[in-house]
Amino acid sequence: MIARISGILIYKSVSHVIVDAYGVGYRIFVPLTTFYELPETGQLATLNIYTHVKEDAIHLFGFHTFEDQGIFQMLISIAGIGPKLAMNILSGIPAREFVKAVTQGNMSRLVAIPGVGKKMAERMIVELKDKMLKVDLKEMKSDNGPGIVGDNAMKDDALSALVNLGYKNATAKAVIEKVVSESVEGLGLEVLLKNALKTLSN
Repeated sequence: MIARISGILIYKSVSHVIVDAYGVGYRIFVPLTTFYELPETGQLATLNIYTHVKEDAIHLFGFHTFEDQGIFQMLISIAGIGPKLAMNILSGIPAREFVKAVTQGNMSRLVAIPGVGKKMAERMIVELKDKMLKVDLKEMKSDNGPGIVGDNAMKDDALSALVNLGYKNATAKAVIEKVVSESVEGLGLEVLLKNALKTLSN
């Protein structure tokens, strides 16, 4: 089982990256919280890995922190939540905020996450609350890092990411335009996604 990969980041997108480790390129699926922390392509990147083995495939899921990885593994232990949905949940809410929502039984915040309905939110609270109470919130970062220079291609990438998370195209596009128009300075993709998700969750 692969638990950690360190190598040169040769490709990155909002859904997955490719890391070259000693001549082998690994495709690794990442949540937005990890995407925010990635260096530029051509630089060294290190990811904590969860190896998901299926009958017909082996998928690697990468995380910037052990906390995100731990929450991911807790999520996929719940019936009805597979790796893809777990990644969407982590992309739709910061780990710190997710832990707080579960431990406080905040249904409205949980159902605001794309793909999470009332029954699933209730299940997460019931099955994860005790585990989440043991998570140290002080060790979790609340800032997802700086942005990069953006343009129309950046907005297209942001729109694609939000649609893949389950938001409607029209809604996602409107929010992206709103965030861009309200920005005093140029936005990067990371900051644009972060602000758009914040707006959508309100």
